[in-house]
Amino acid sequence: MDRIGPIAGNFVAALVPATLAVLGVFIANLPLSVFGGLLPAPQLALMPVYFWCLVRPDLMRPFTAFIIGVLEDLFSGGPPGIWGAAFVITYAFVDRQRDSFAGLSGAAAILGFGVALLVCSGTAYAIISVYYWQLPPLAVLLMQIAVSMLLYIPGASFMGFVHRRFVGPLRSDF
Repeated sequence: MDRIGPIAGNFVAALVPATLAVLGVFIANLPLSVFGGLLPAPQLALMPVYFWCLVRPDLMRPFTAFIIGVLEDLFSGGPPGIWGAAFVITYAFVDRQRDSFAGLSGAAAILGFGVALLVCSGTAYAIISVYYWQLPPLAVLLMQIAVSMLLYIPGASFMGFVHRRFVGPLRSDF
């Protein structure tokens, strides 16, 4: 990593959060199920959006969150724009509450992600309700929130490792 120049280092550092989020989109929408379809797919793409919005907002911008949401729409088979809008609204919420969320640790940090997840899921639920003119079942949404919160624990640890090992050393003062 020491041989990477400052401009190349900034470019690589900027790609890491978006790449992790796109990877989350792909993994969450694979046509495989570990639990035989009993549990809904978690919001793996929201985890990097939330994490990097708090840790390095310069590397996760609202436009990036929107593109990740649109990819989620495309791969999940839903109407385009629902998750894109939900991710941008969640990004704006987390951005405004950054001081509160950034100070959280341990179980409180997981609850902070849970609040952001509720904002995102609630936004998507409201948009879908208006789009289809009916209320989708809440049980599926609540299960998705529970699964996503459980998976945020190893996800945040992994992203913290990536930040310390790869992104942090690539910082420059330019």
